[in-house]
Amino acid sequence: MNASTRYIAPTGIEPIMNKVMNLLPKLGISVLNSRLLAVRGRKSGEWRTTMVNLMVTDDGARYLVAPRGHTQWVKNLRAAGGGELRLGRKTEEFTAAEVPDADKVPLLRQYLKTWGWEVGRFFEGVTKDATDAELAAIAPGFPVFRIG
Repeated sequence: MNASTRYIAPTGIEPIMNKVMNLLPKLGISVLNSRLLAVRGRKSGEWRTTMVNLMVTDDGARYLVAPRGHTQWVKNLRAAGGGELRLGRKTEEFTAAEVPDADKVPLLRQYLKTWGWEVGRFFEGVTKDATDAELAAIAPGFPVFRIG
């Protein structure tokens, strides 16, 4: 699989579970800093939503990581340059800047430390304990956005 087109689609019961999990932030429930991401569709212009894990670093910077790869929300966010994070009735607009592959290693490591139990299966055996070289090798397949 080409890293620039890497995408792991939901299979089996995952589409149903995703719909159920998307209800949590709509109800104002955040699981480990999860949010409902809303981005305008790059073709339709309509709002598209999905649950994401909002990562906050020690210095307060905030990031979104796409563990499934170059998903529709990633493509839409690239085109729109921003979107909304929603939790219950609270809506926060943001702008997004994609992080270069060379800068992703510490971010992917932190993401795996926090959510590896949930998304580890998408990282094809790479864990929080991987070497910097291993994380750098997979970085192109995992889009990361700094949001502000």
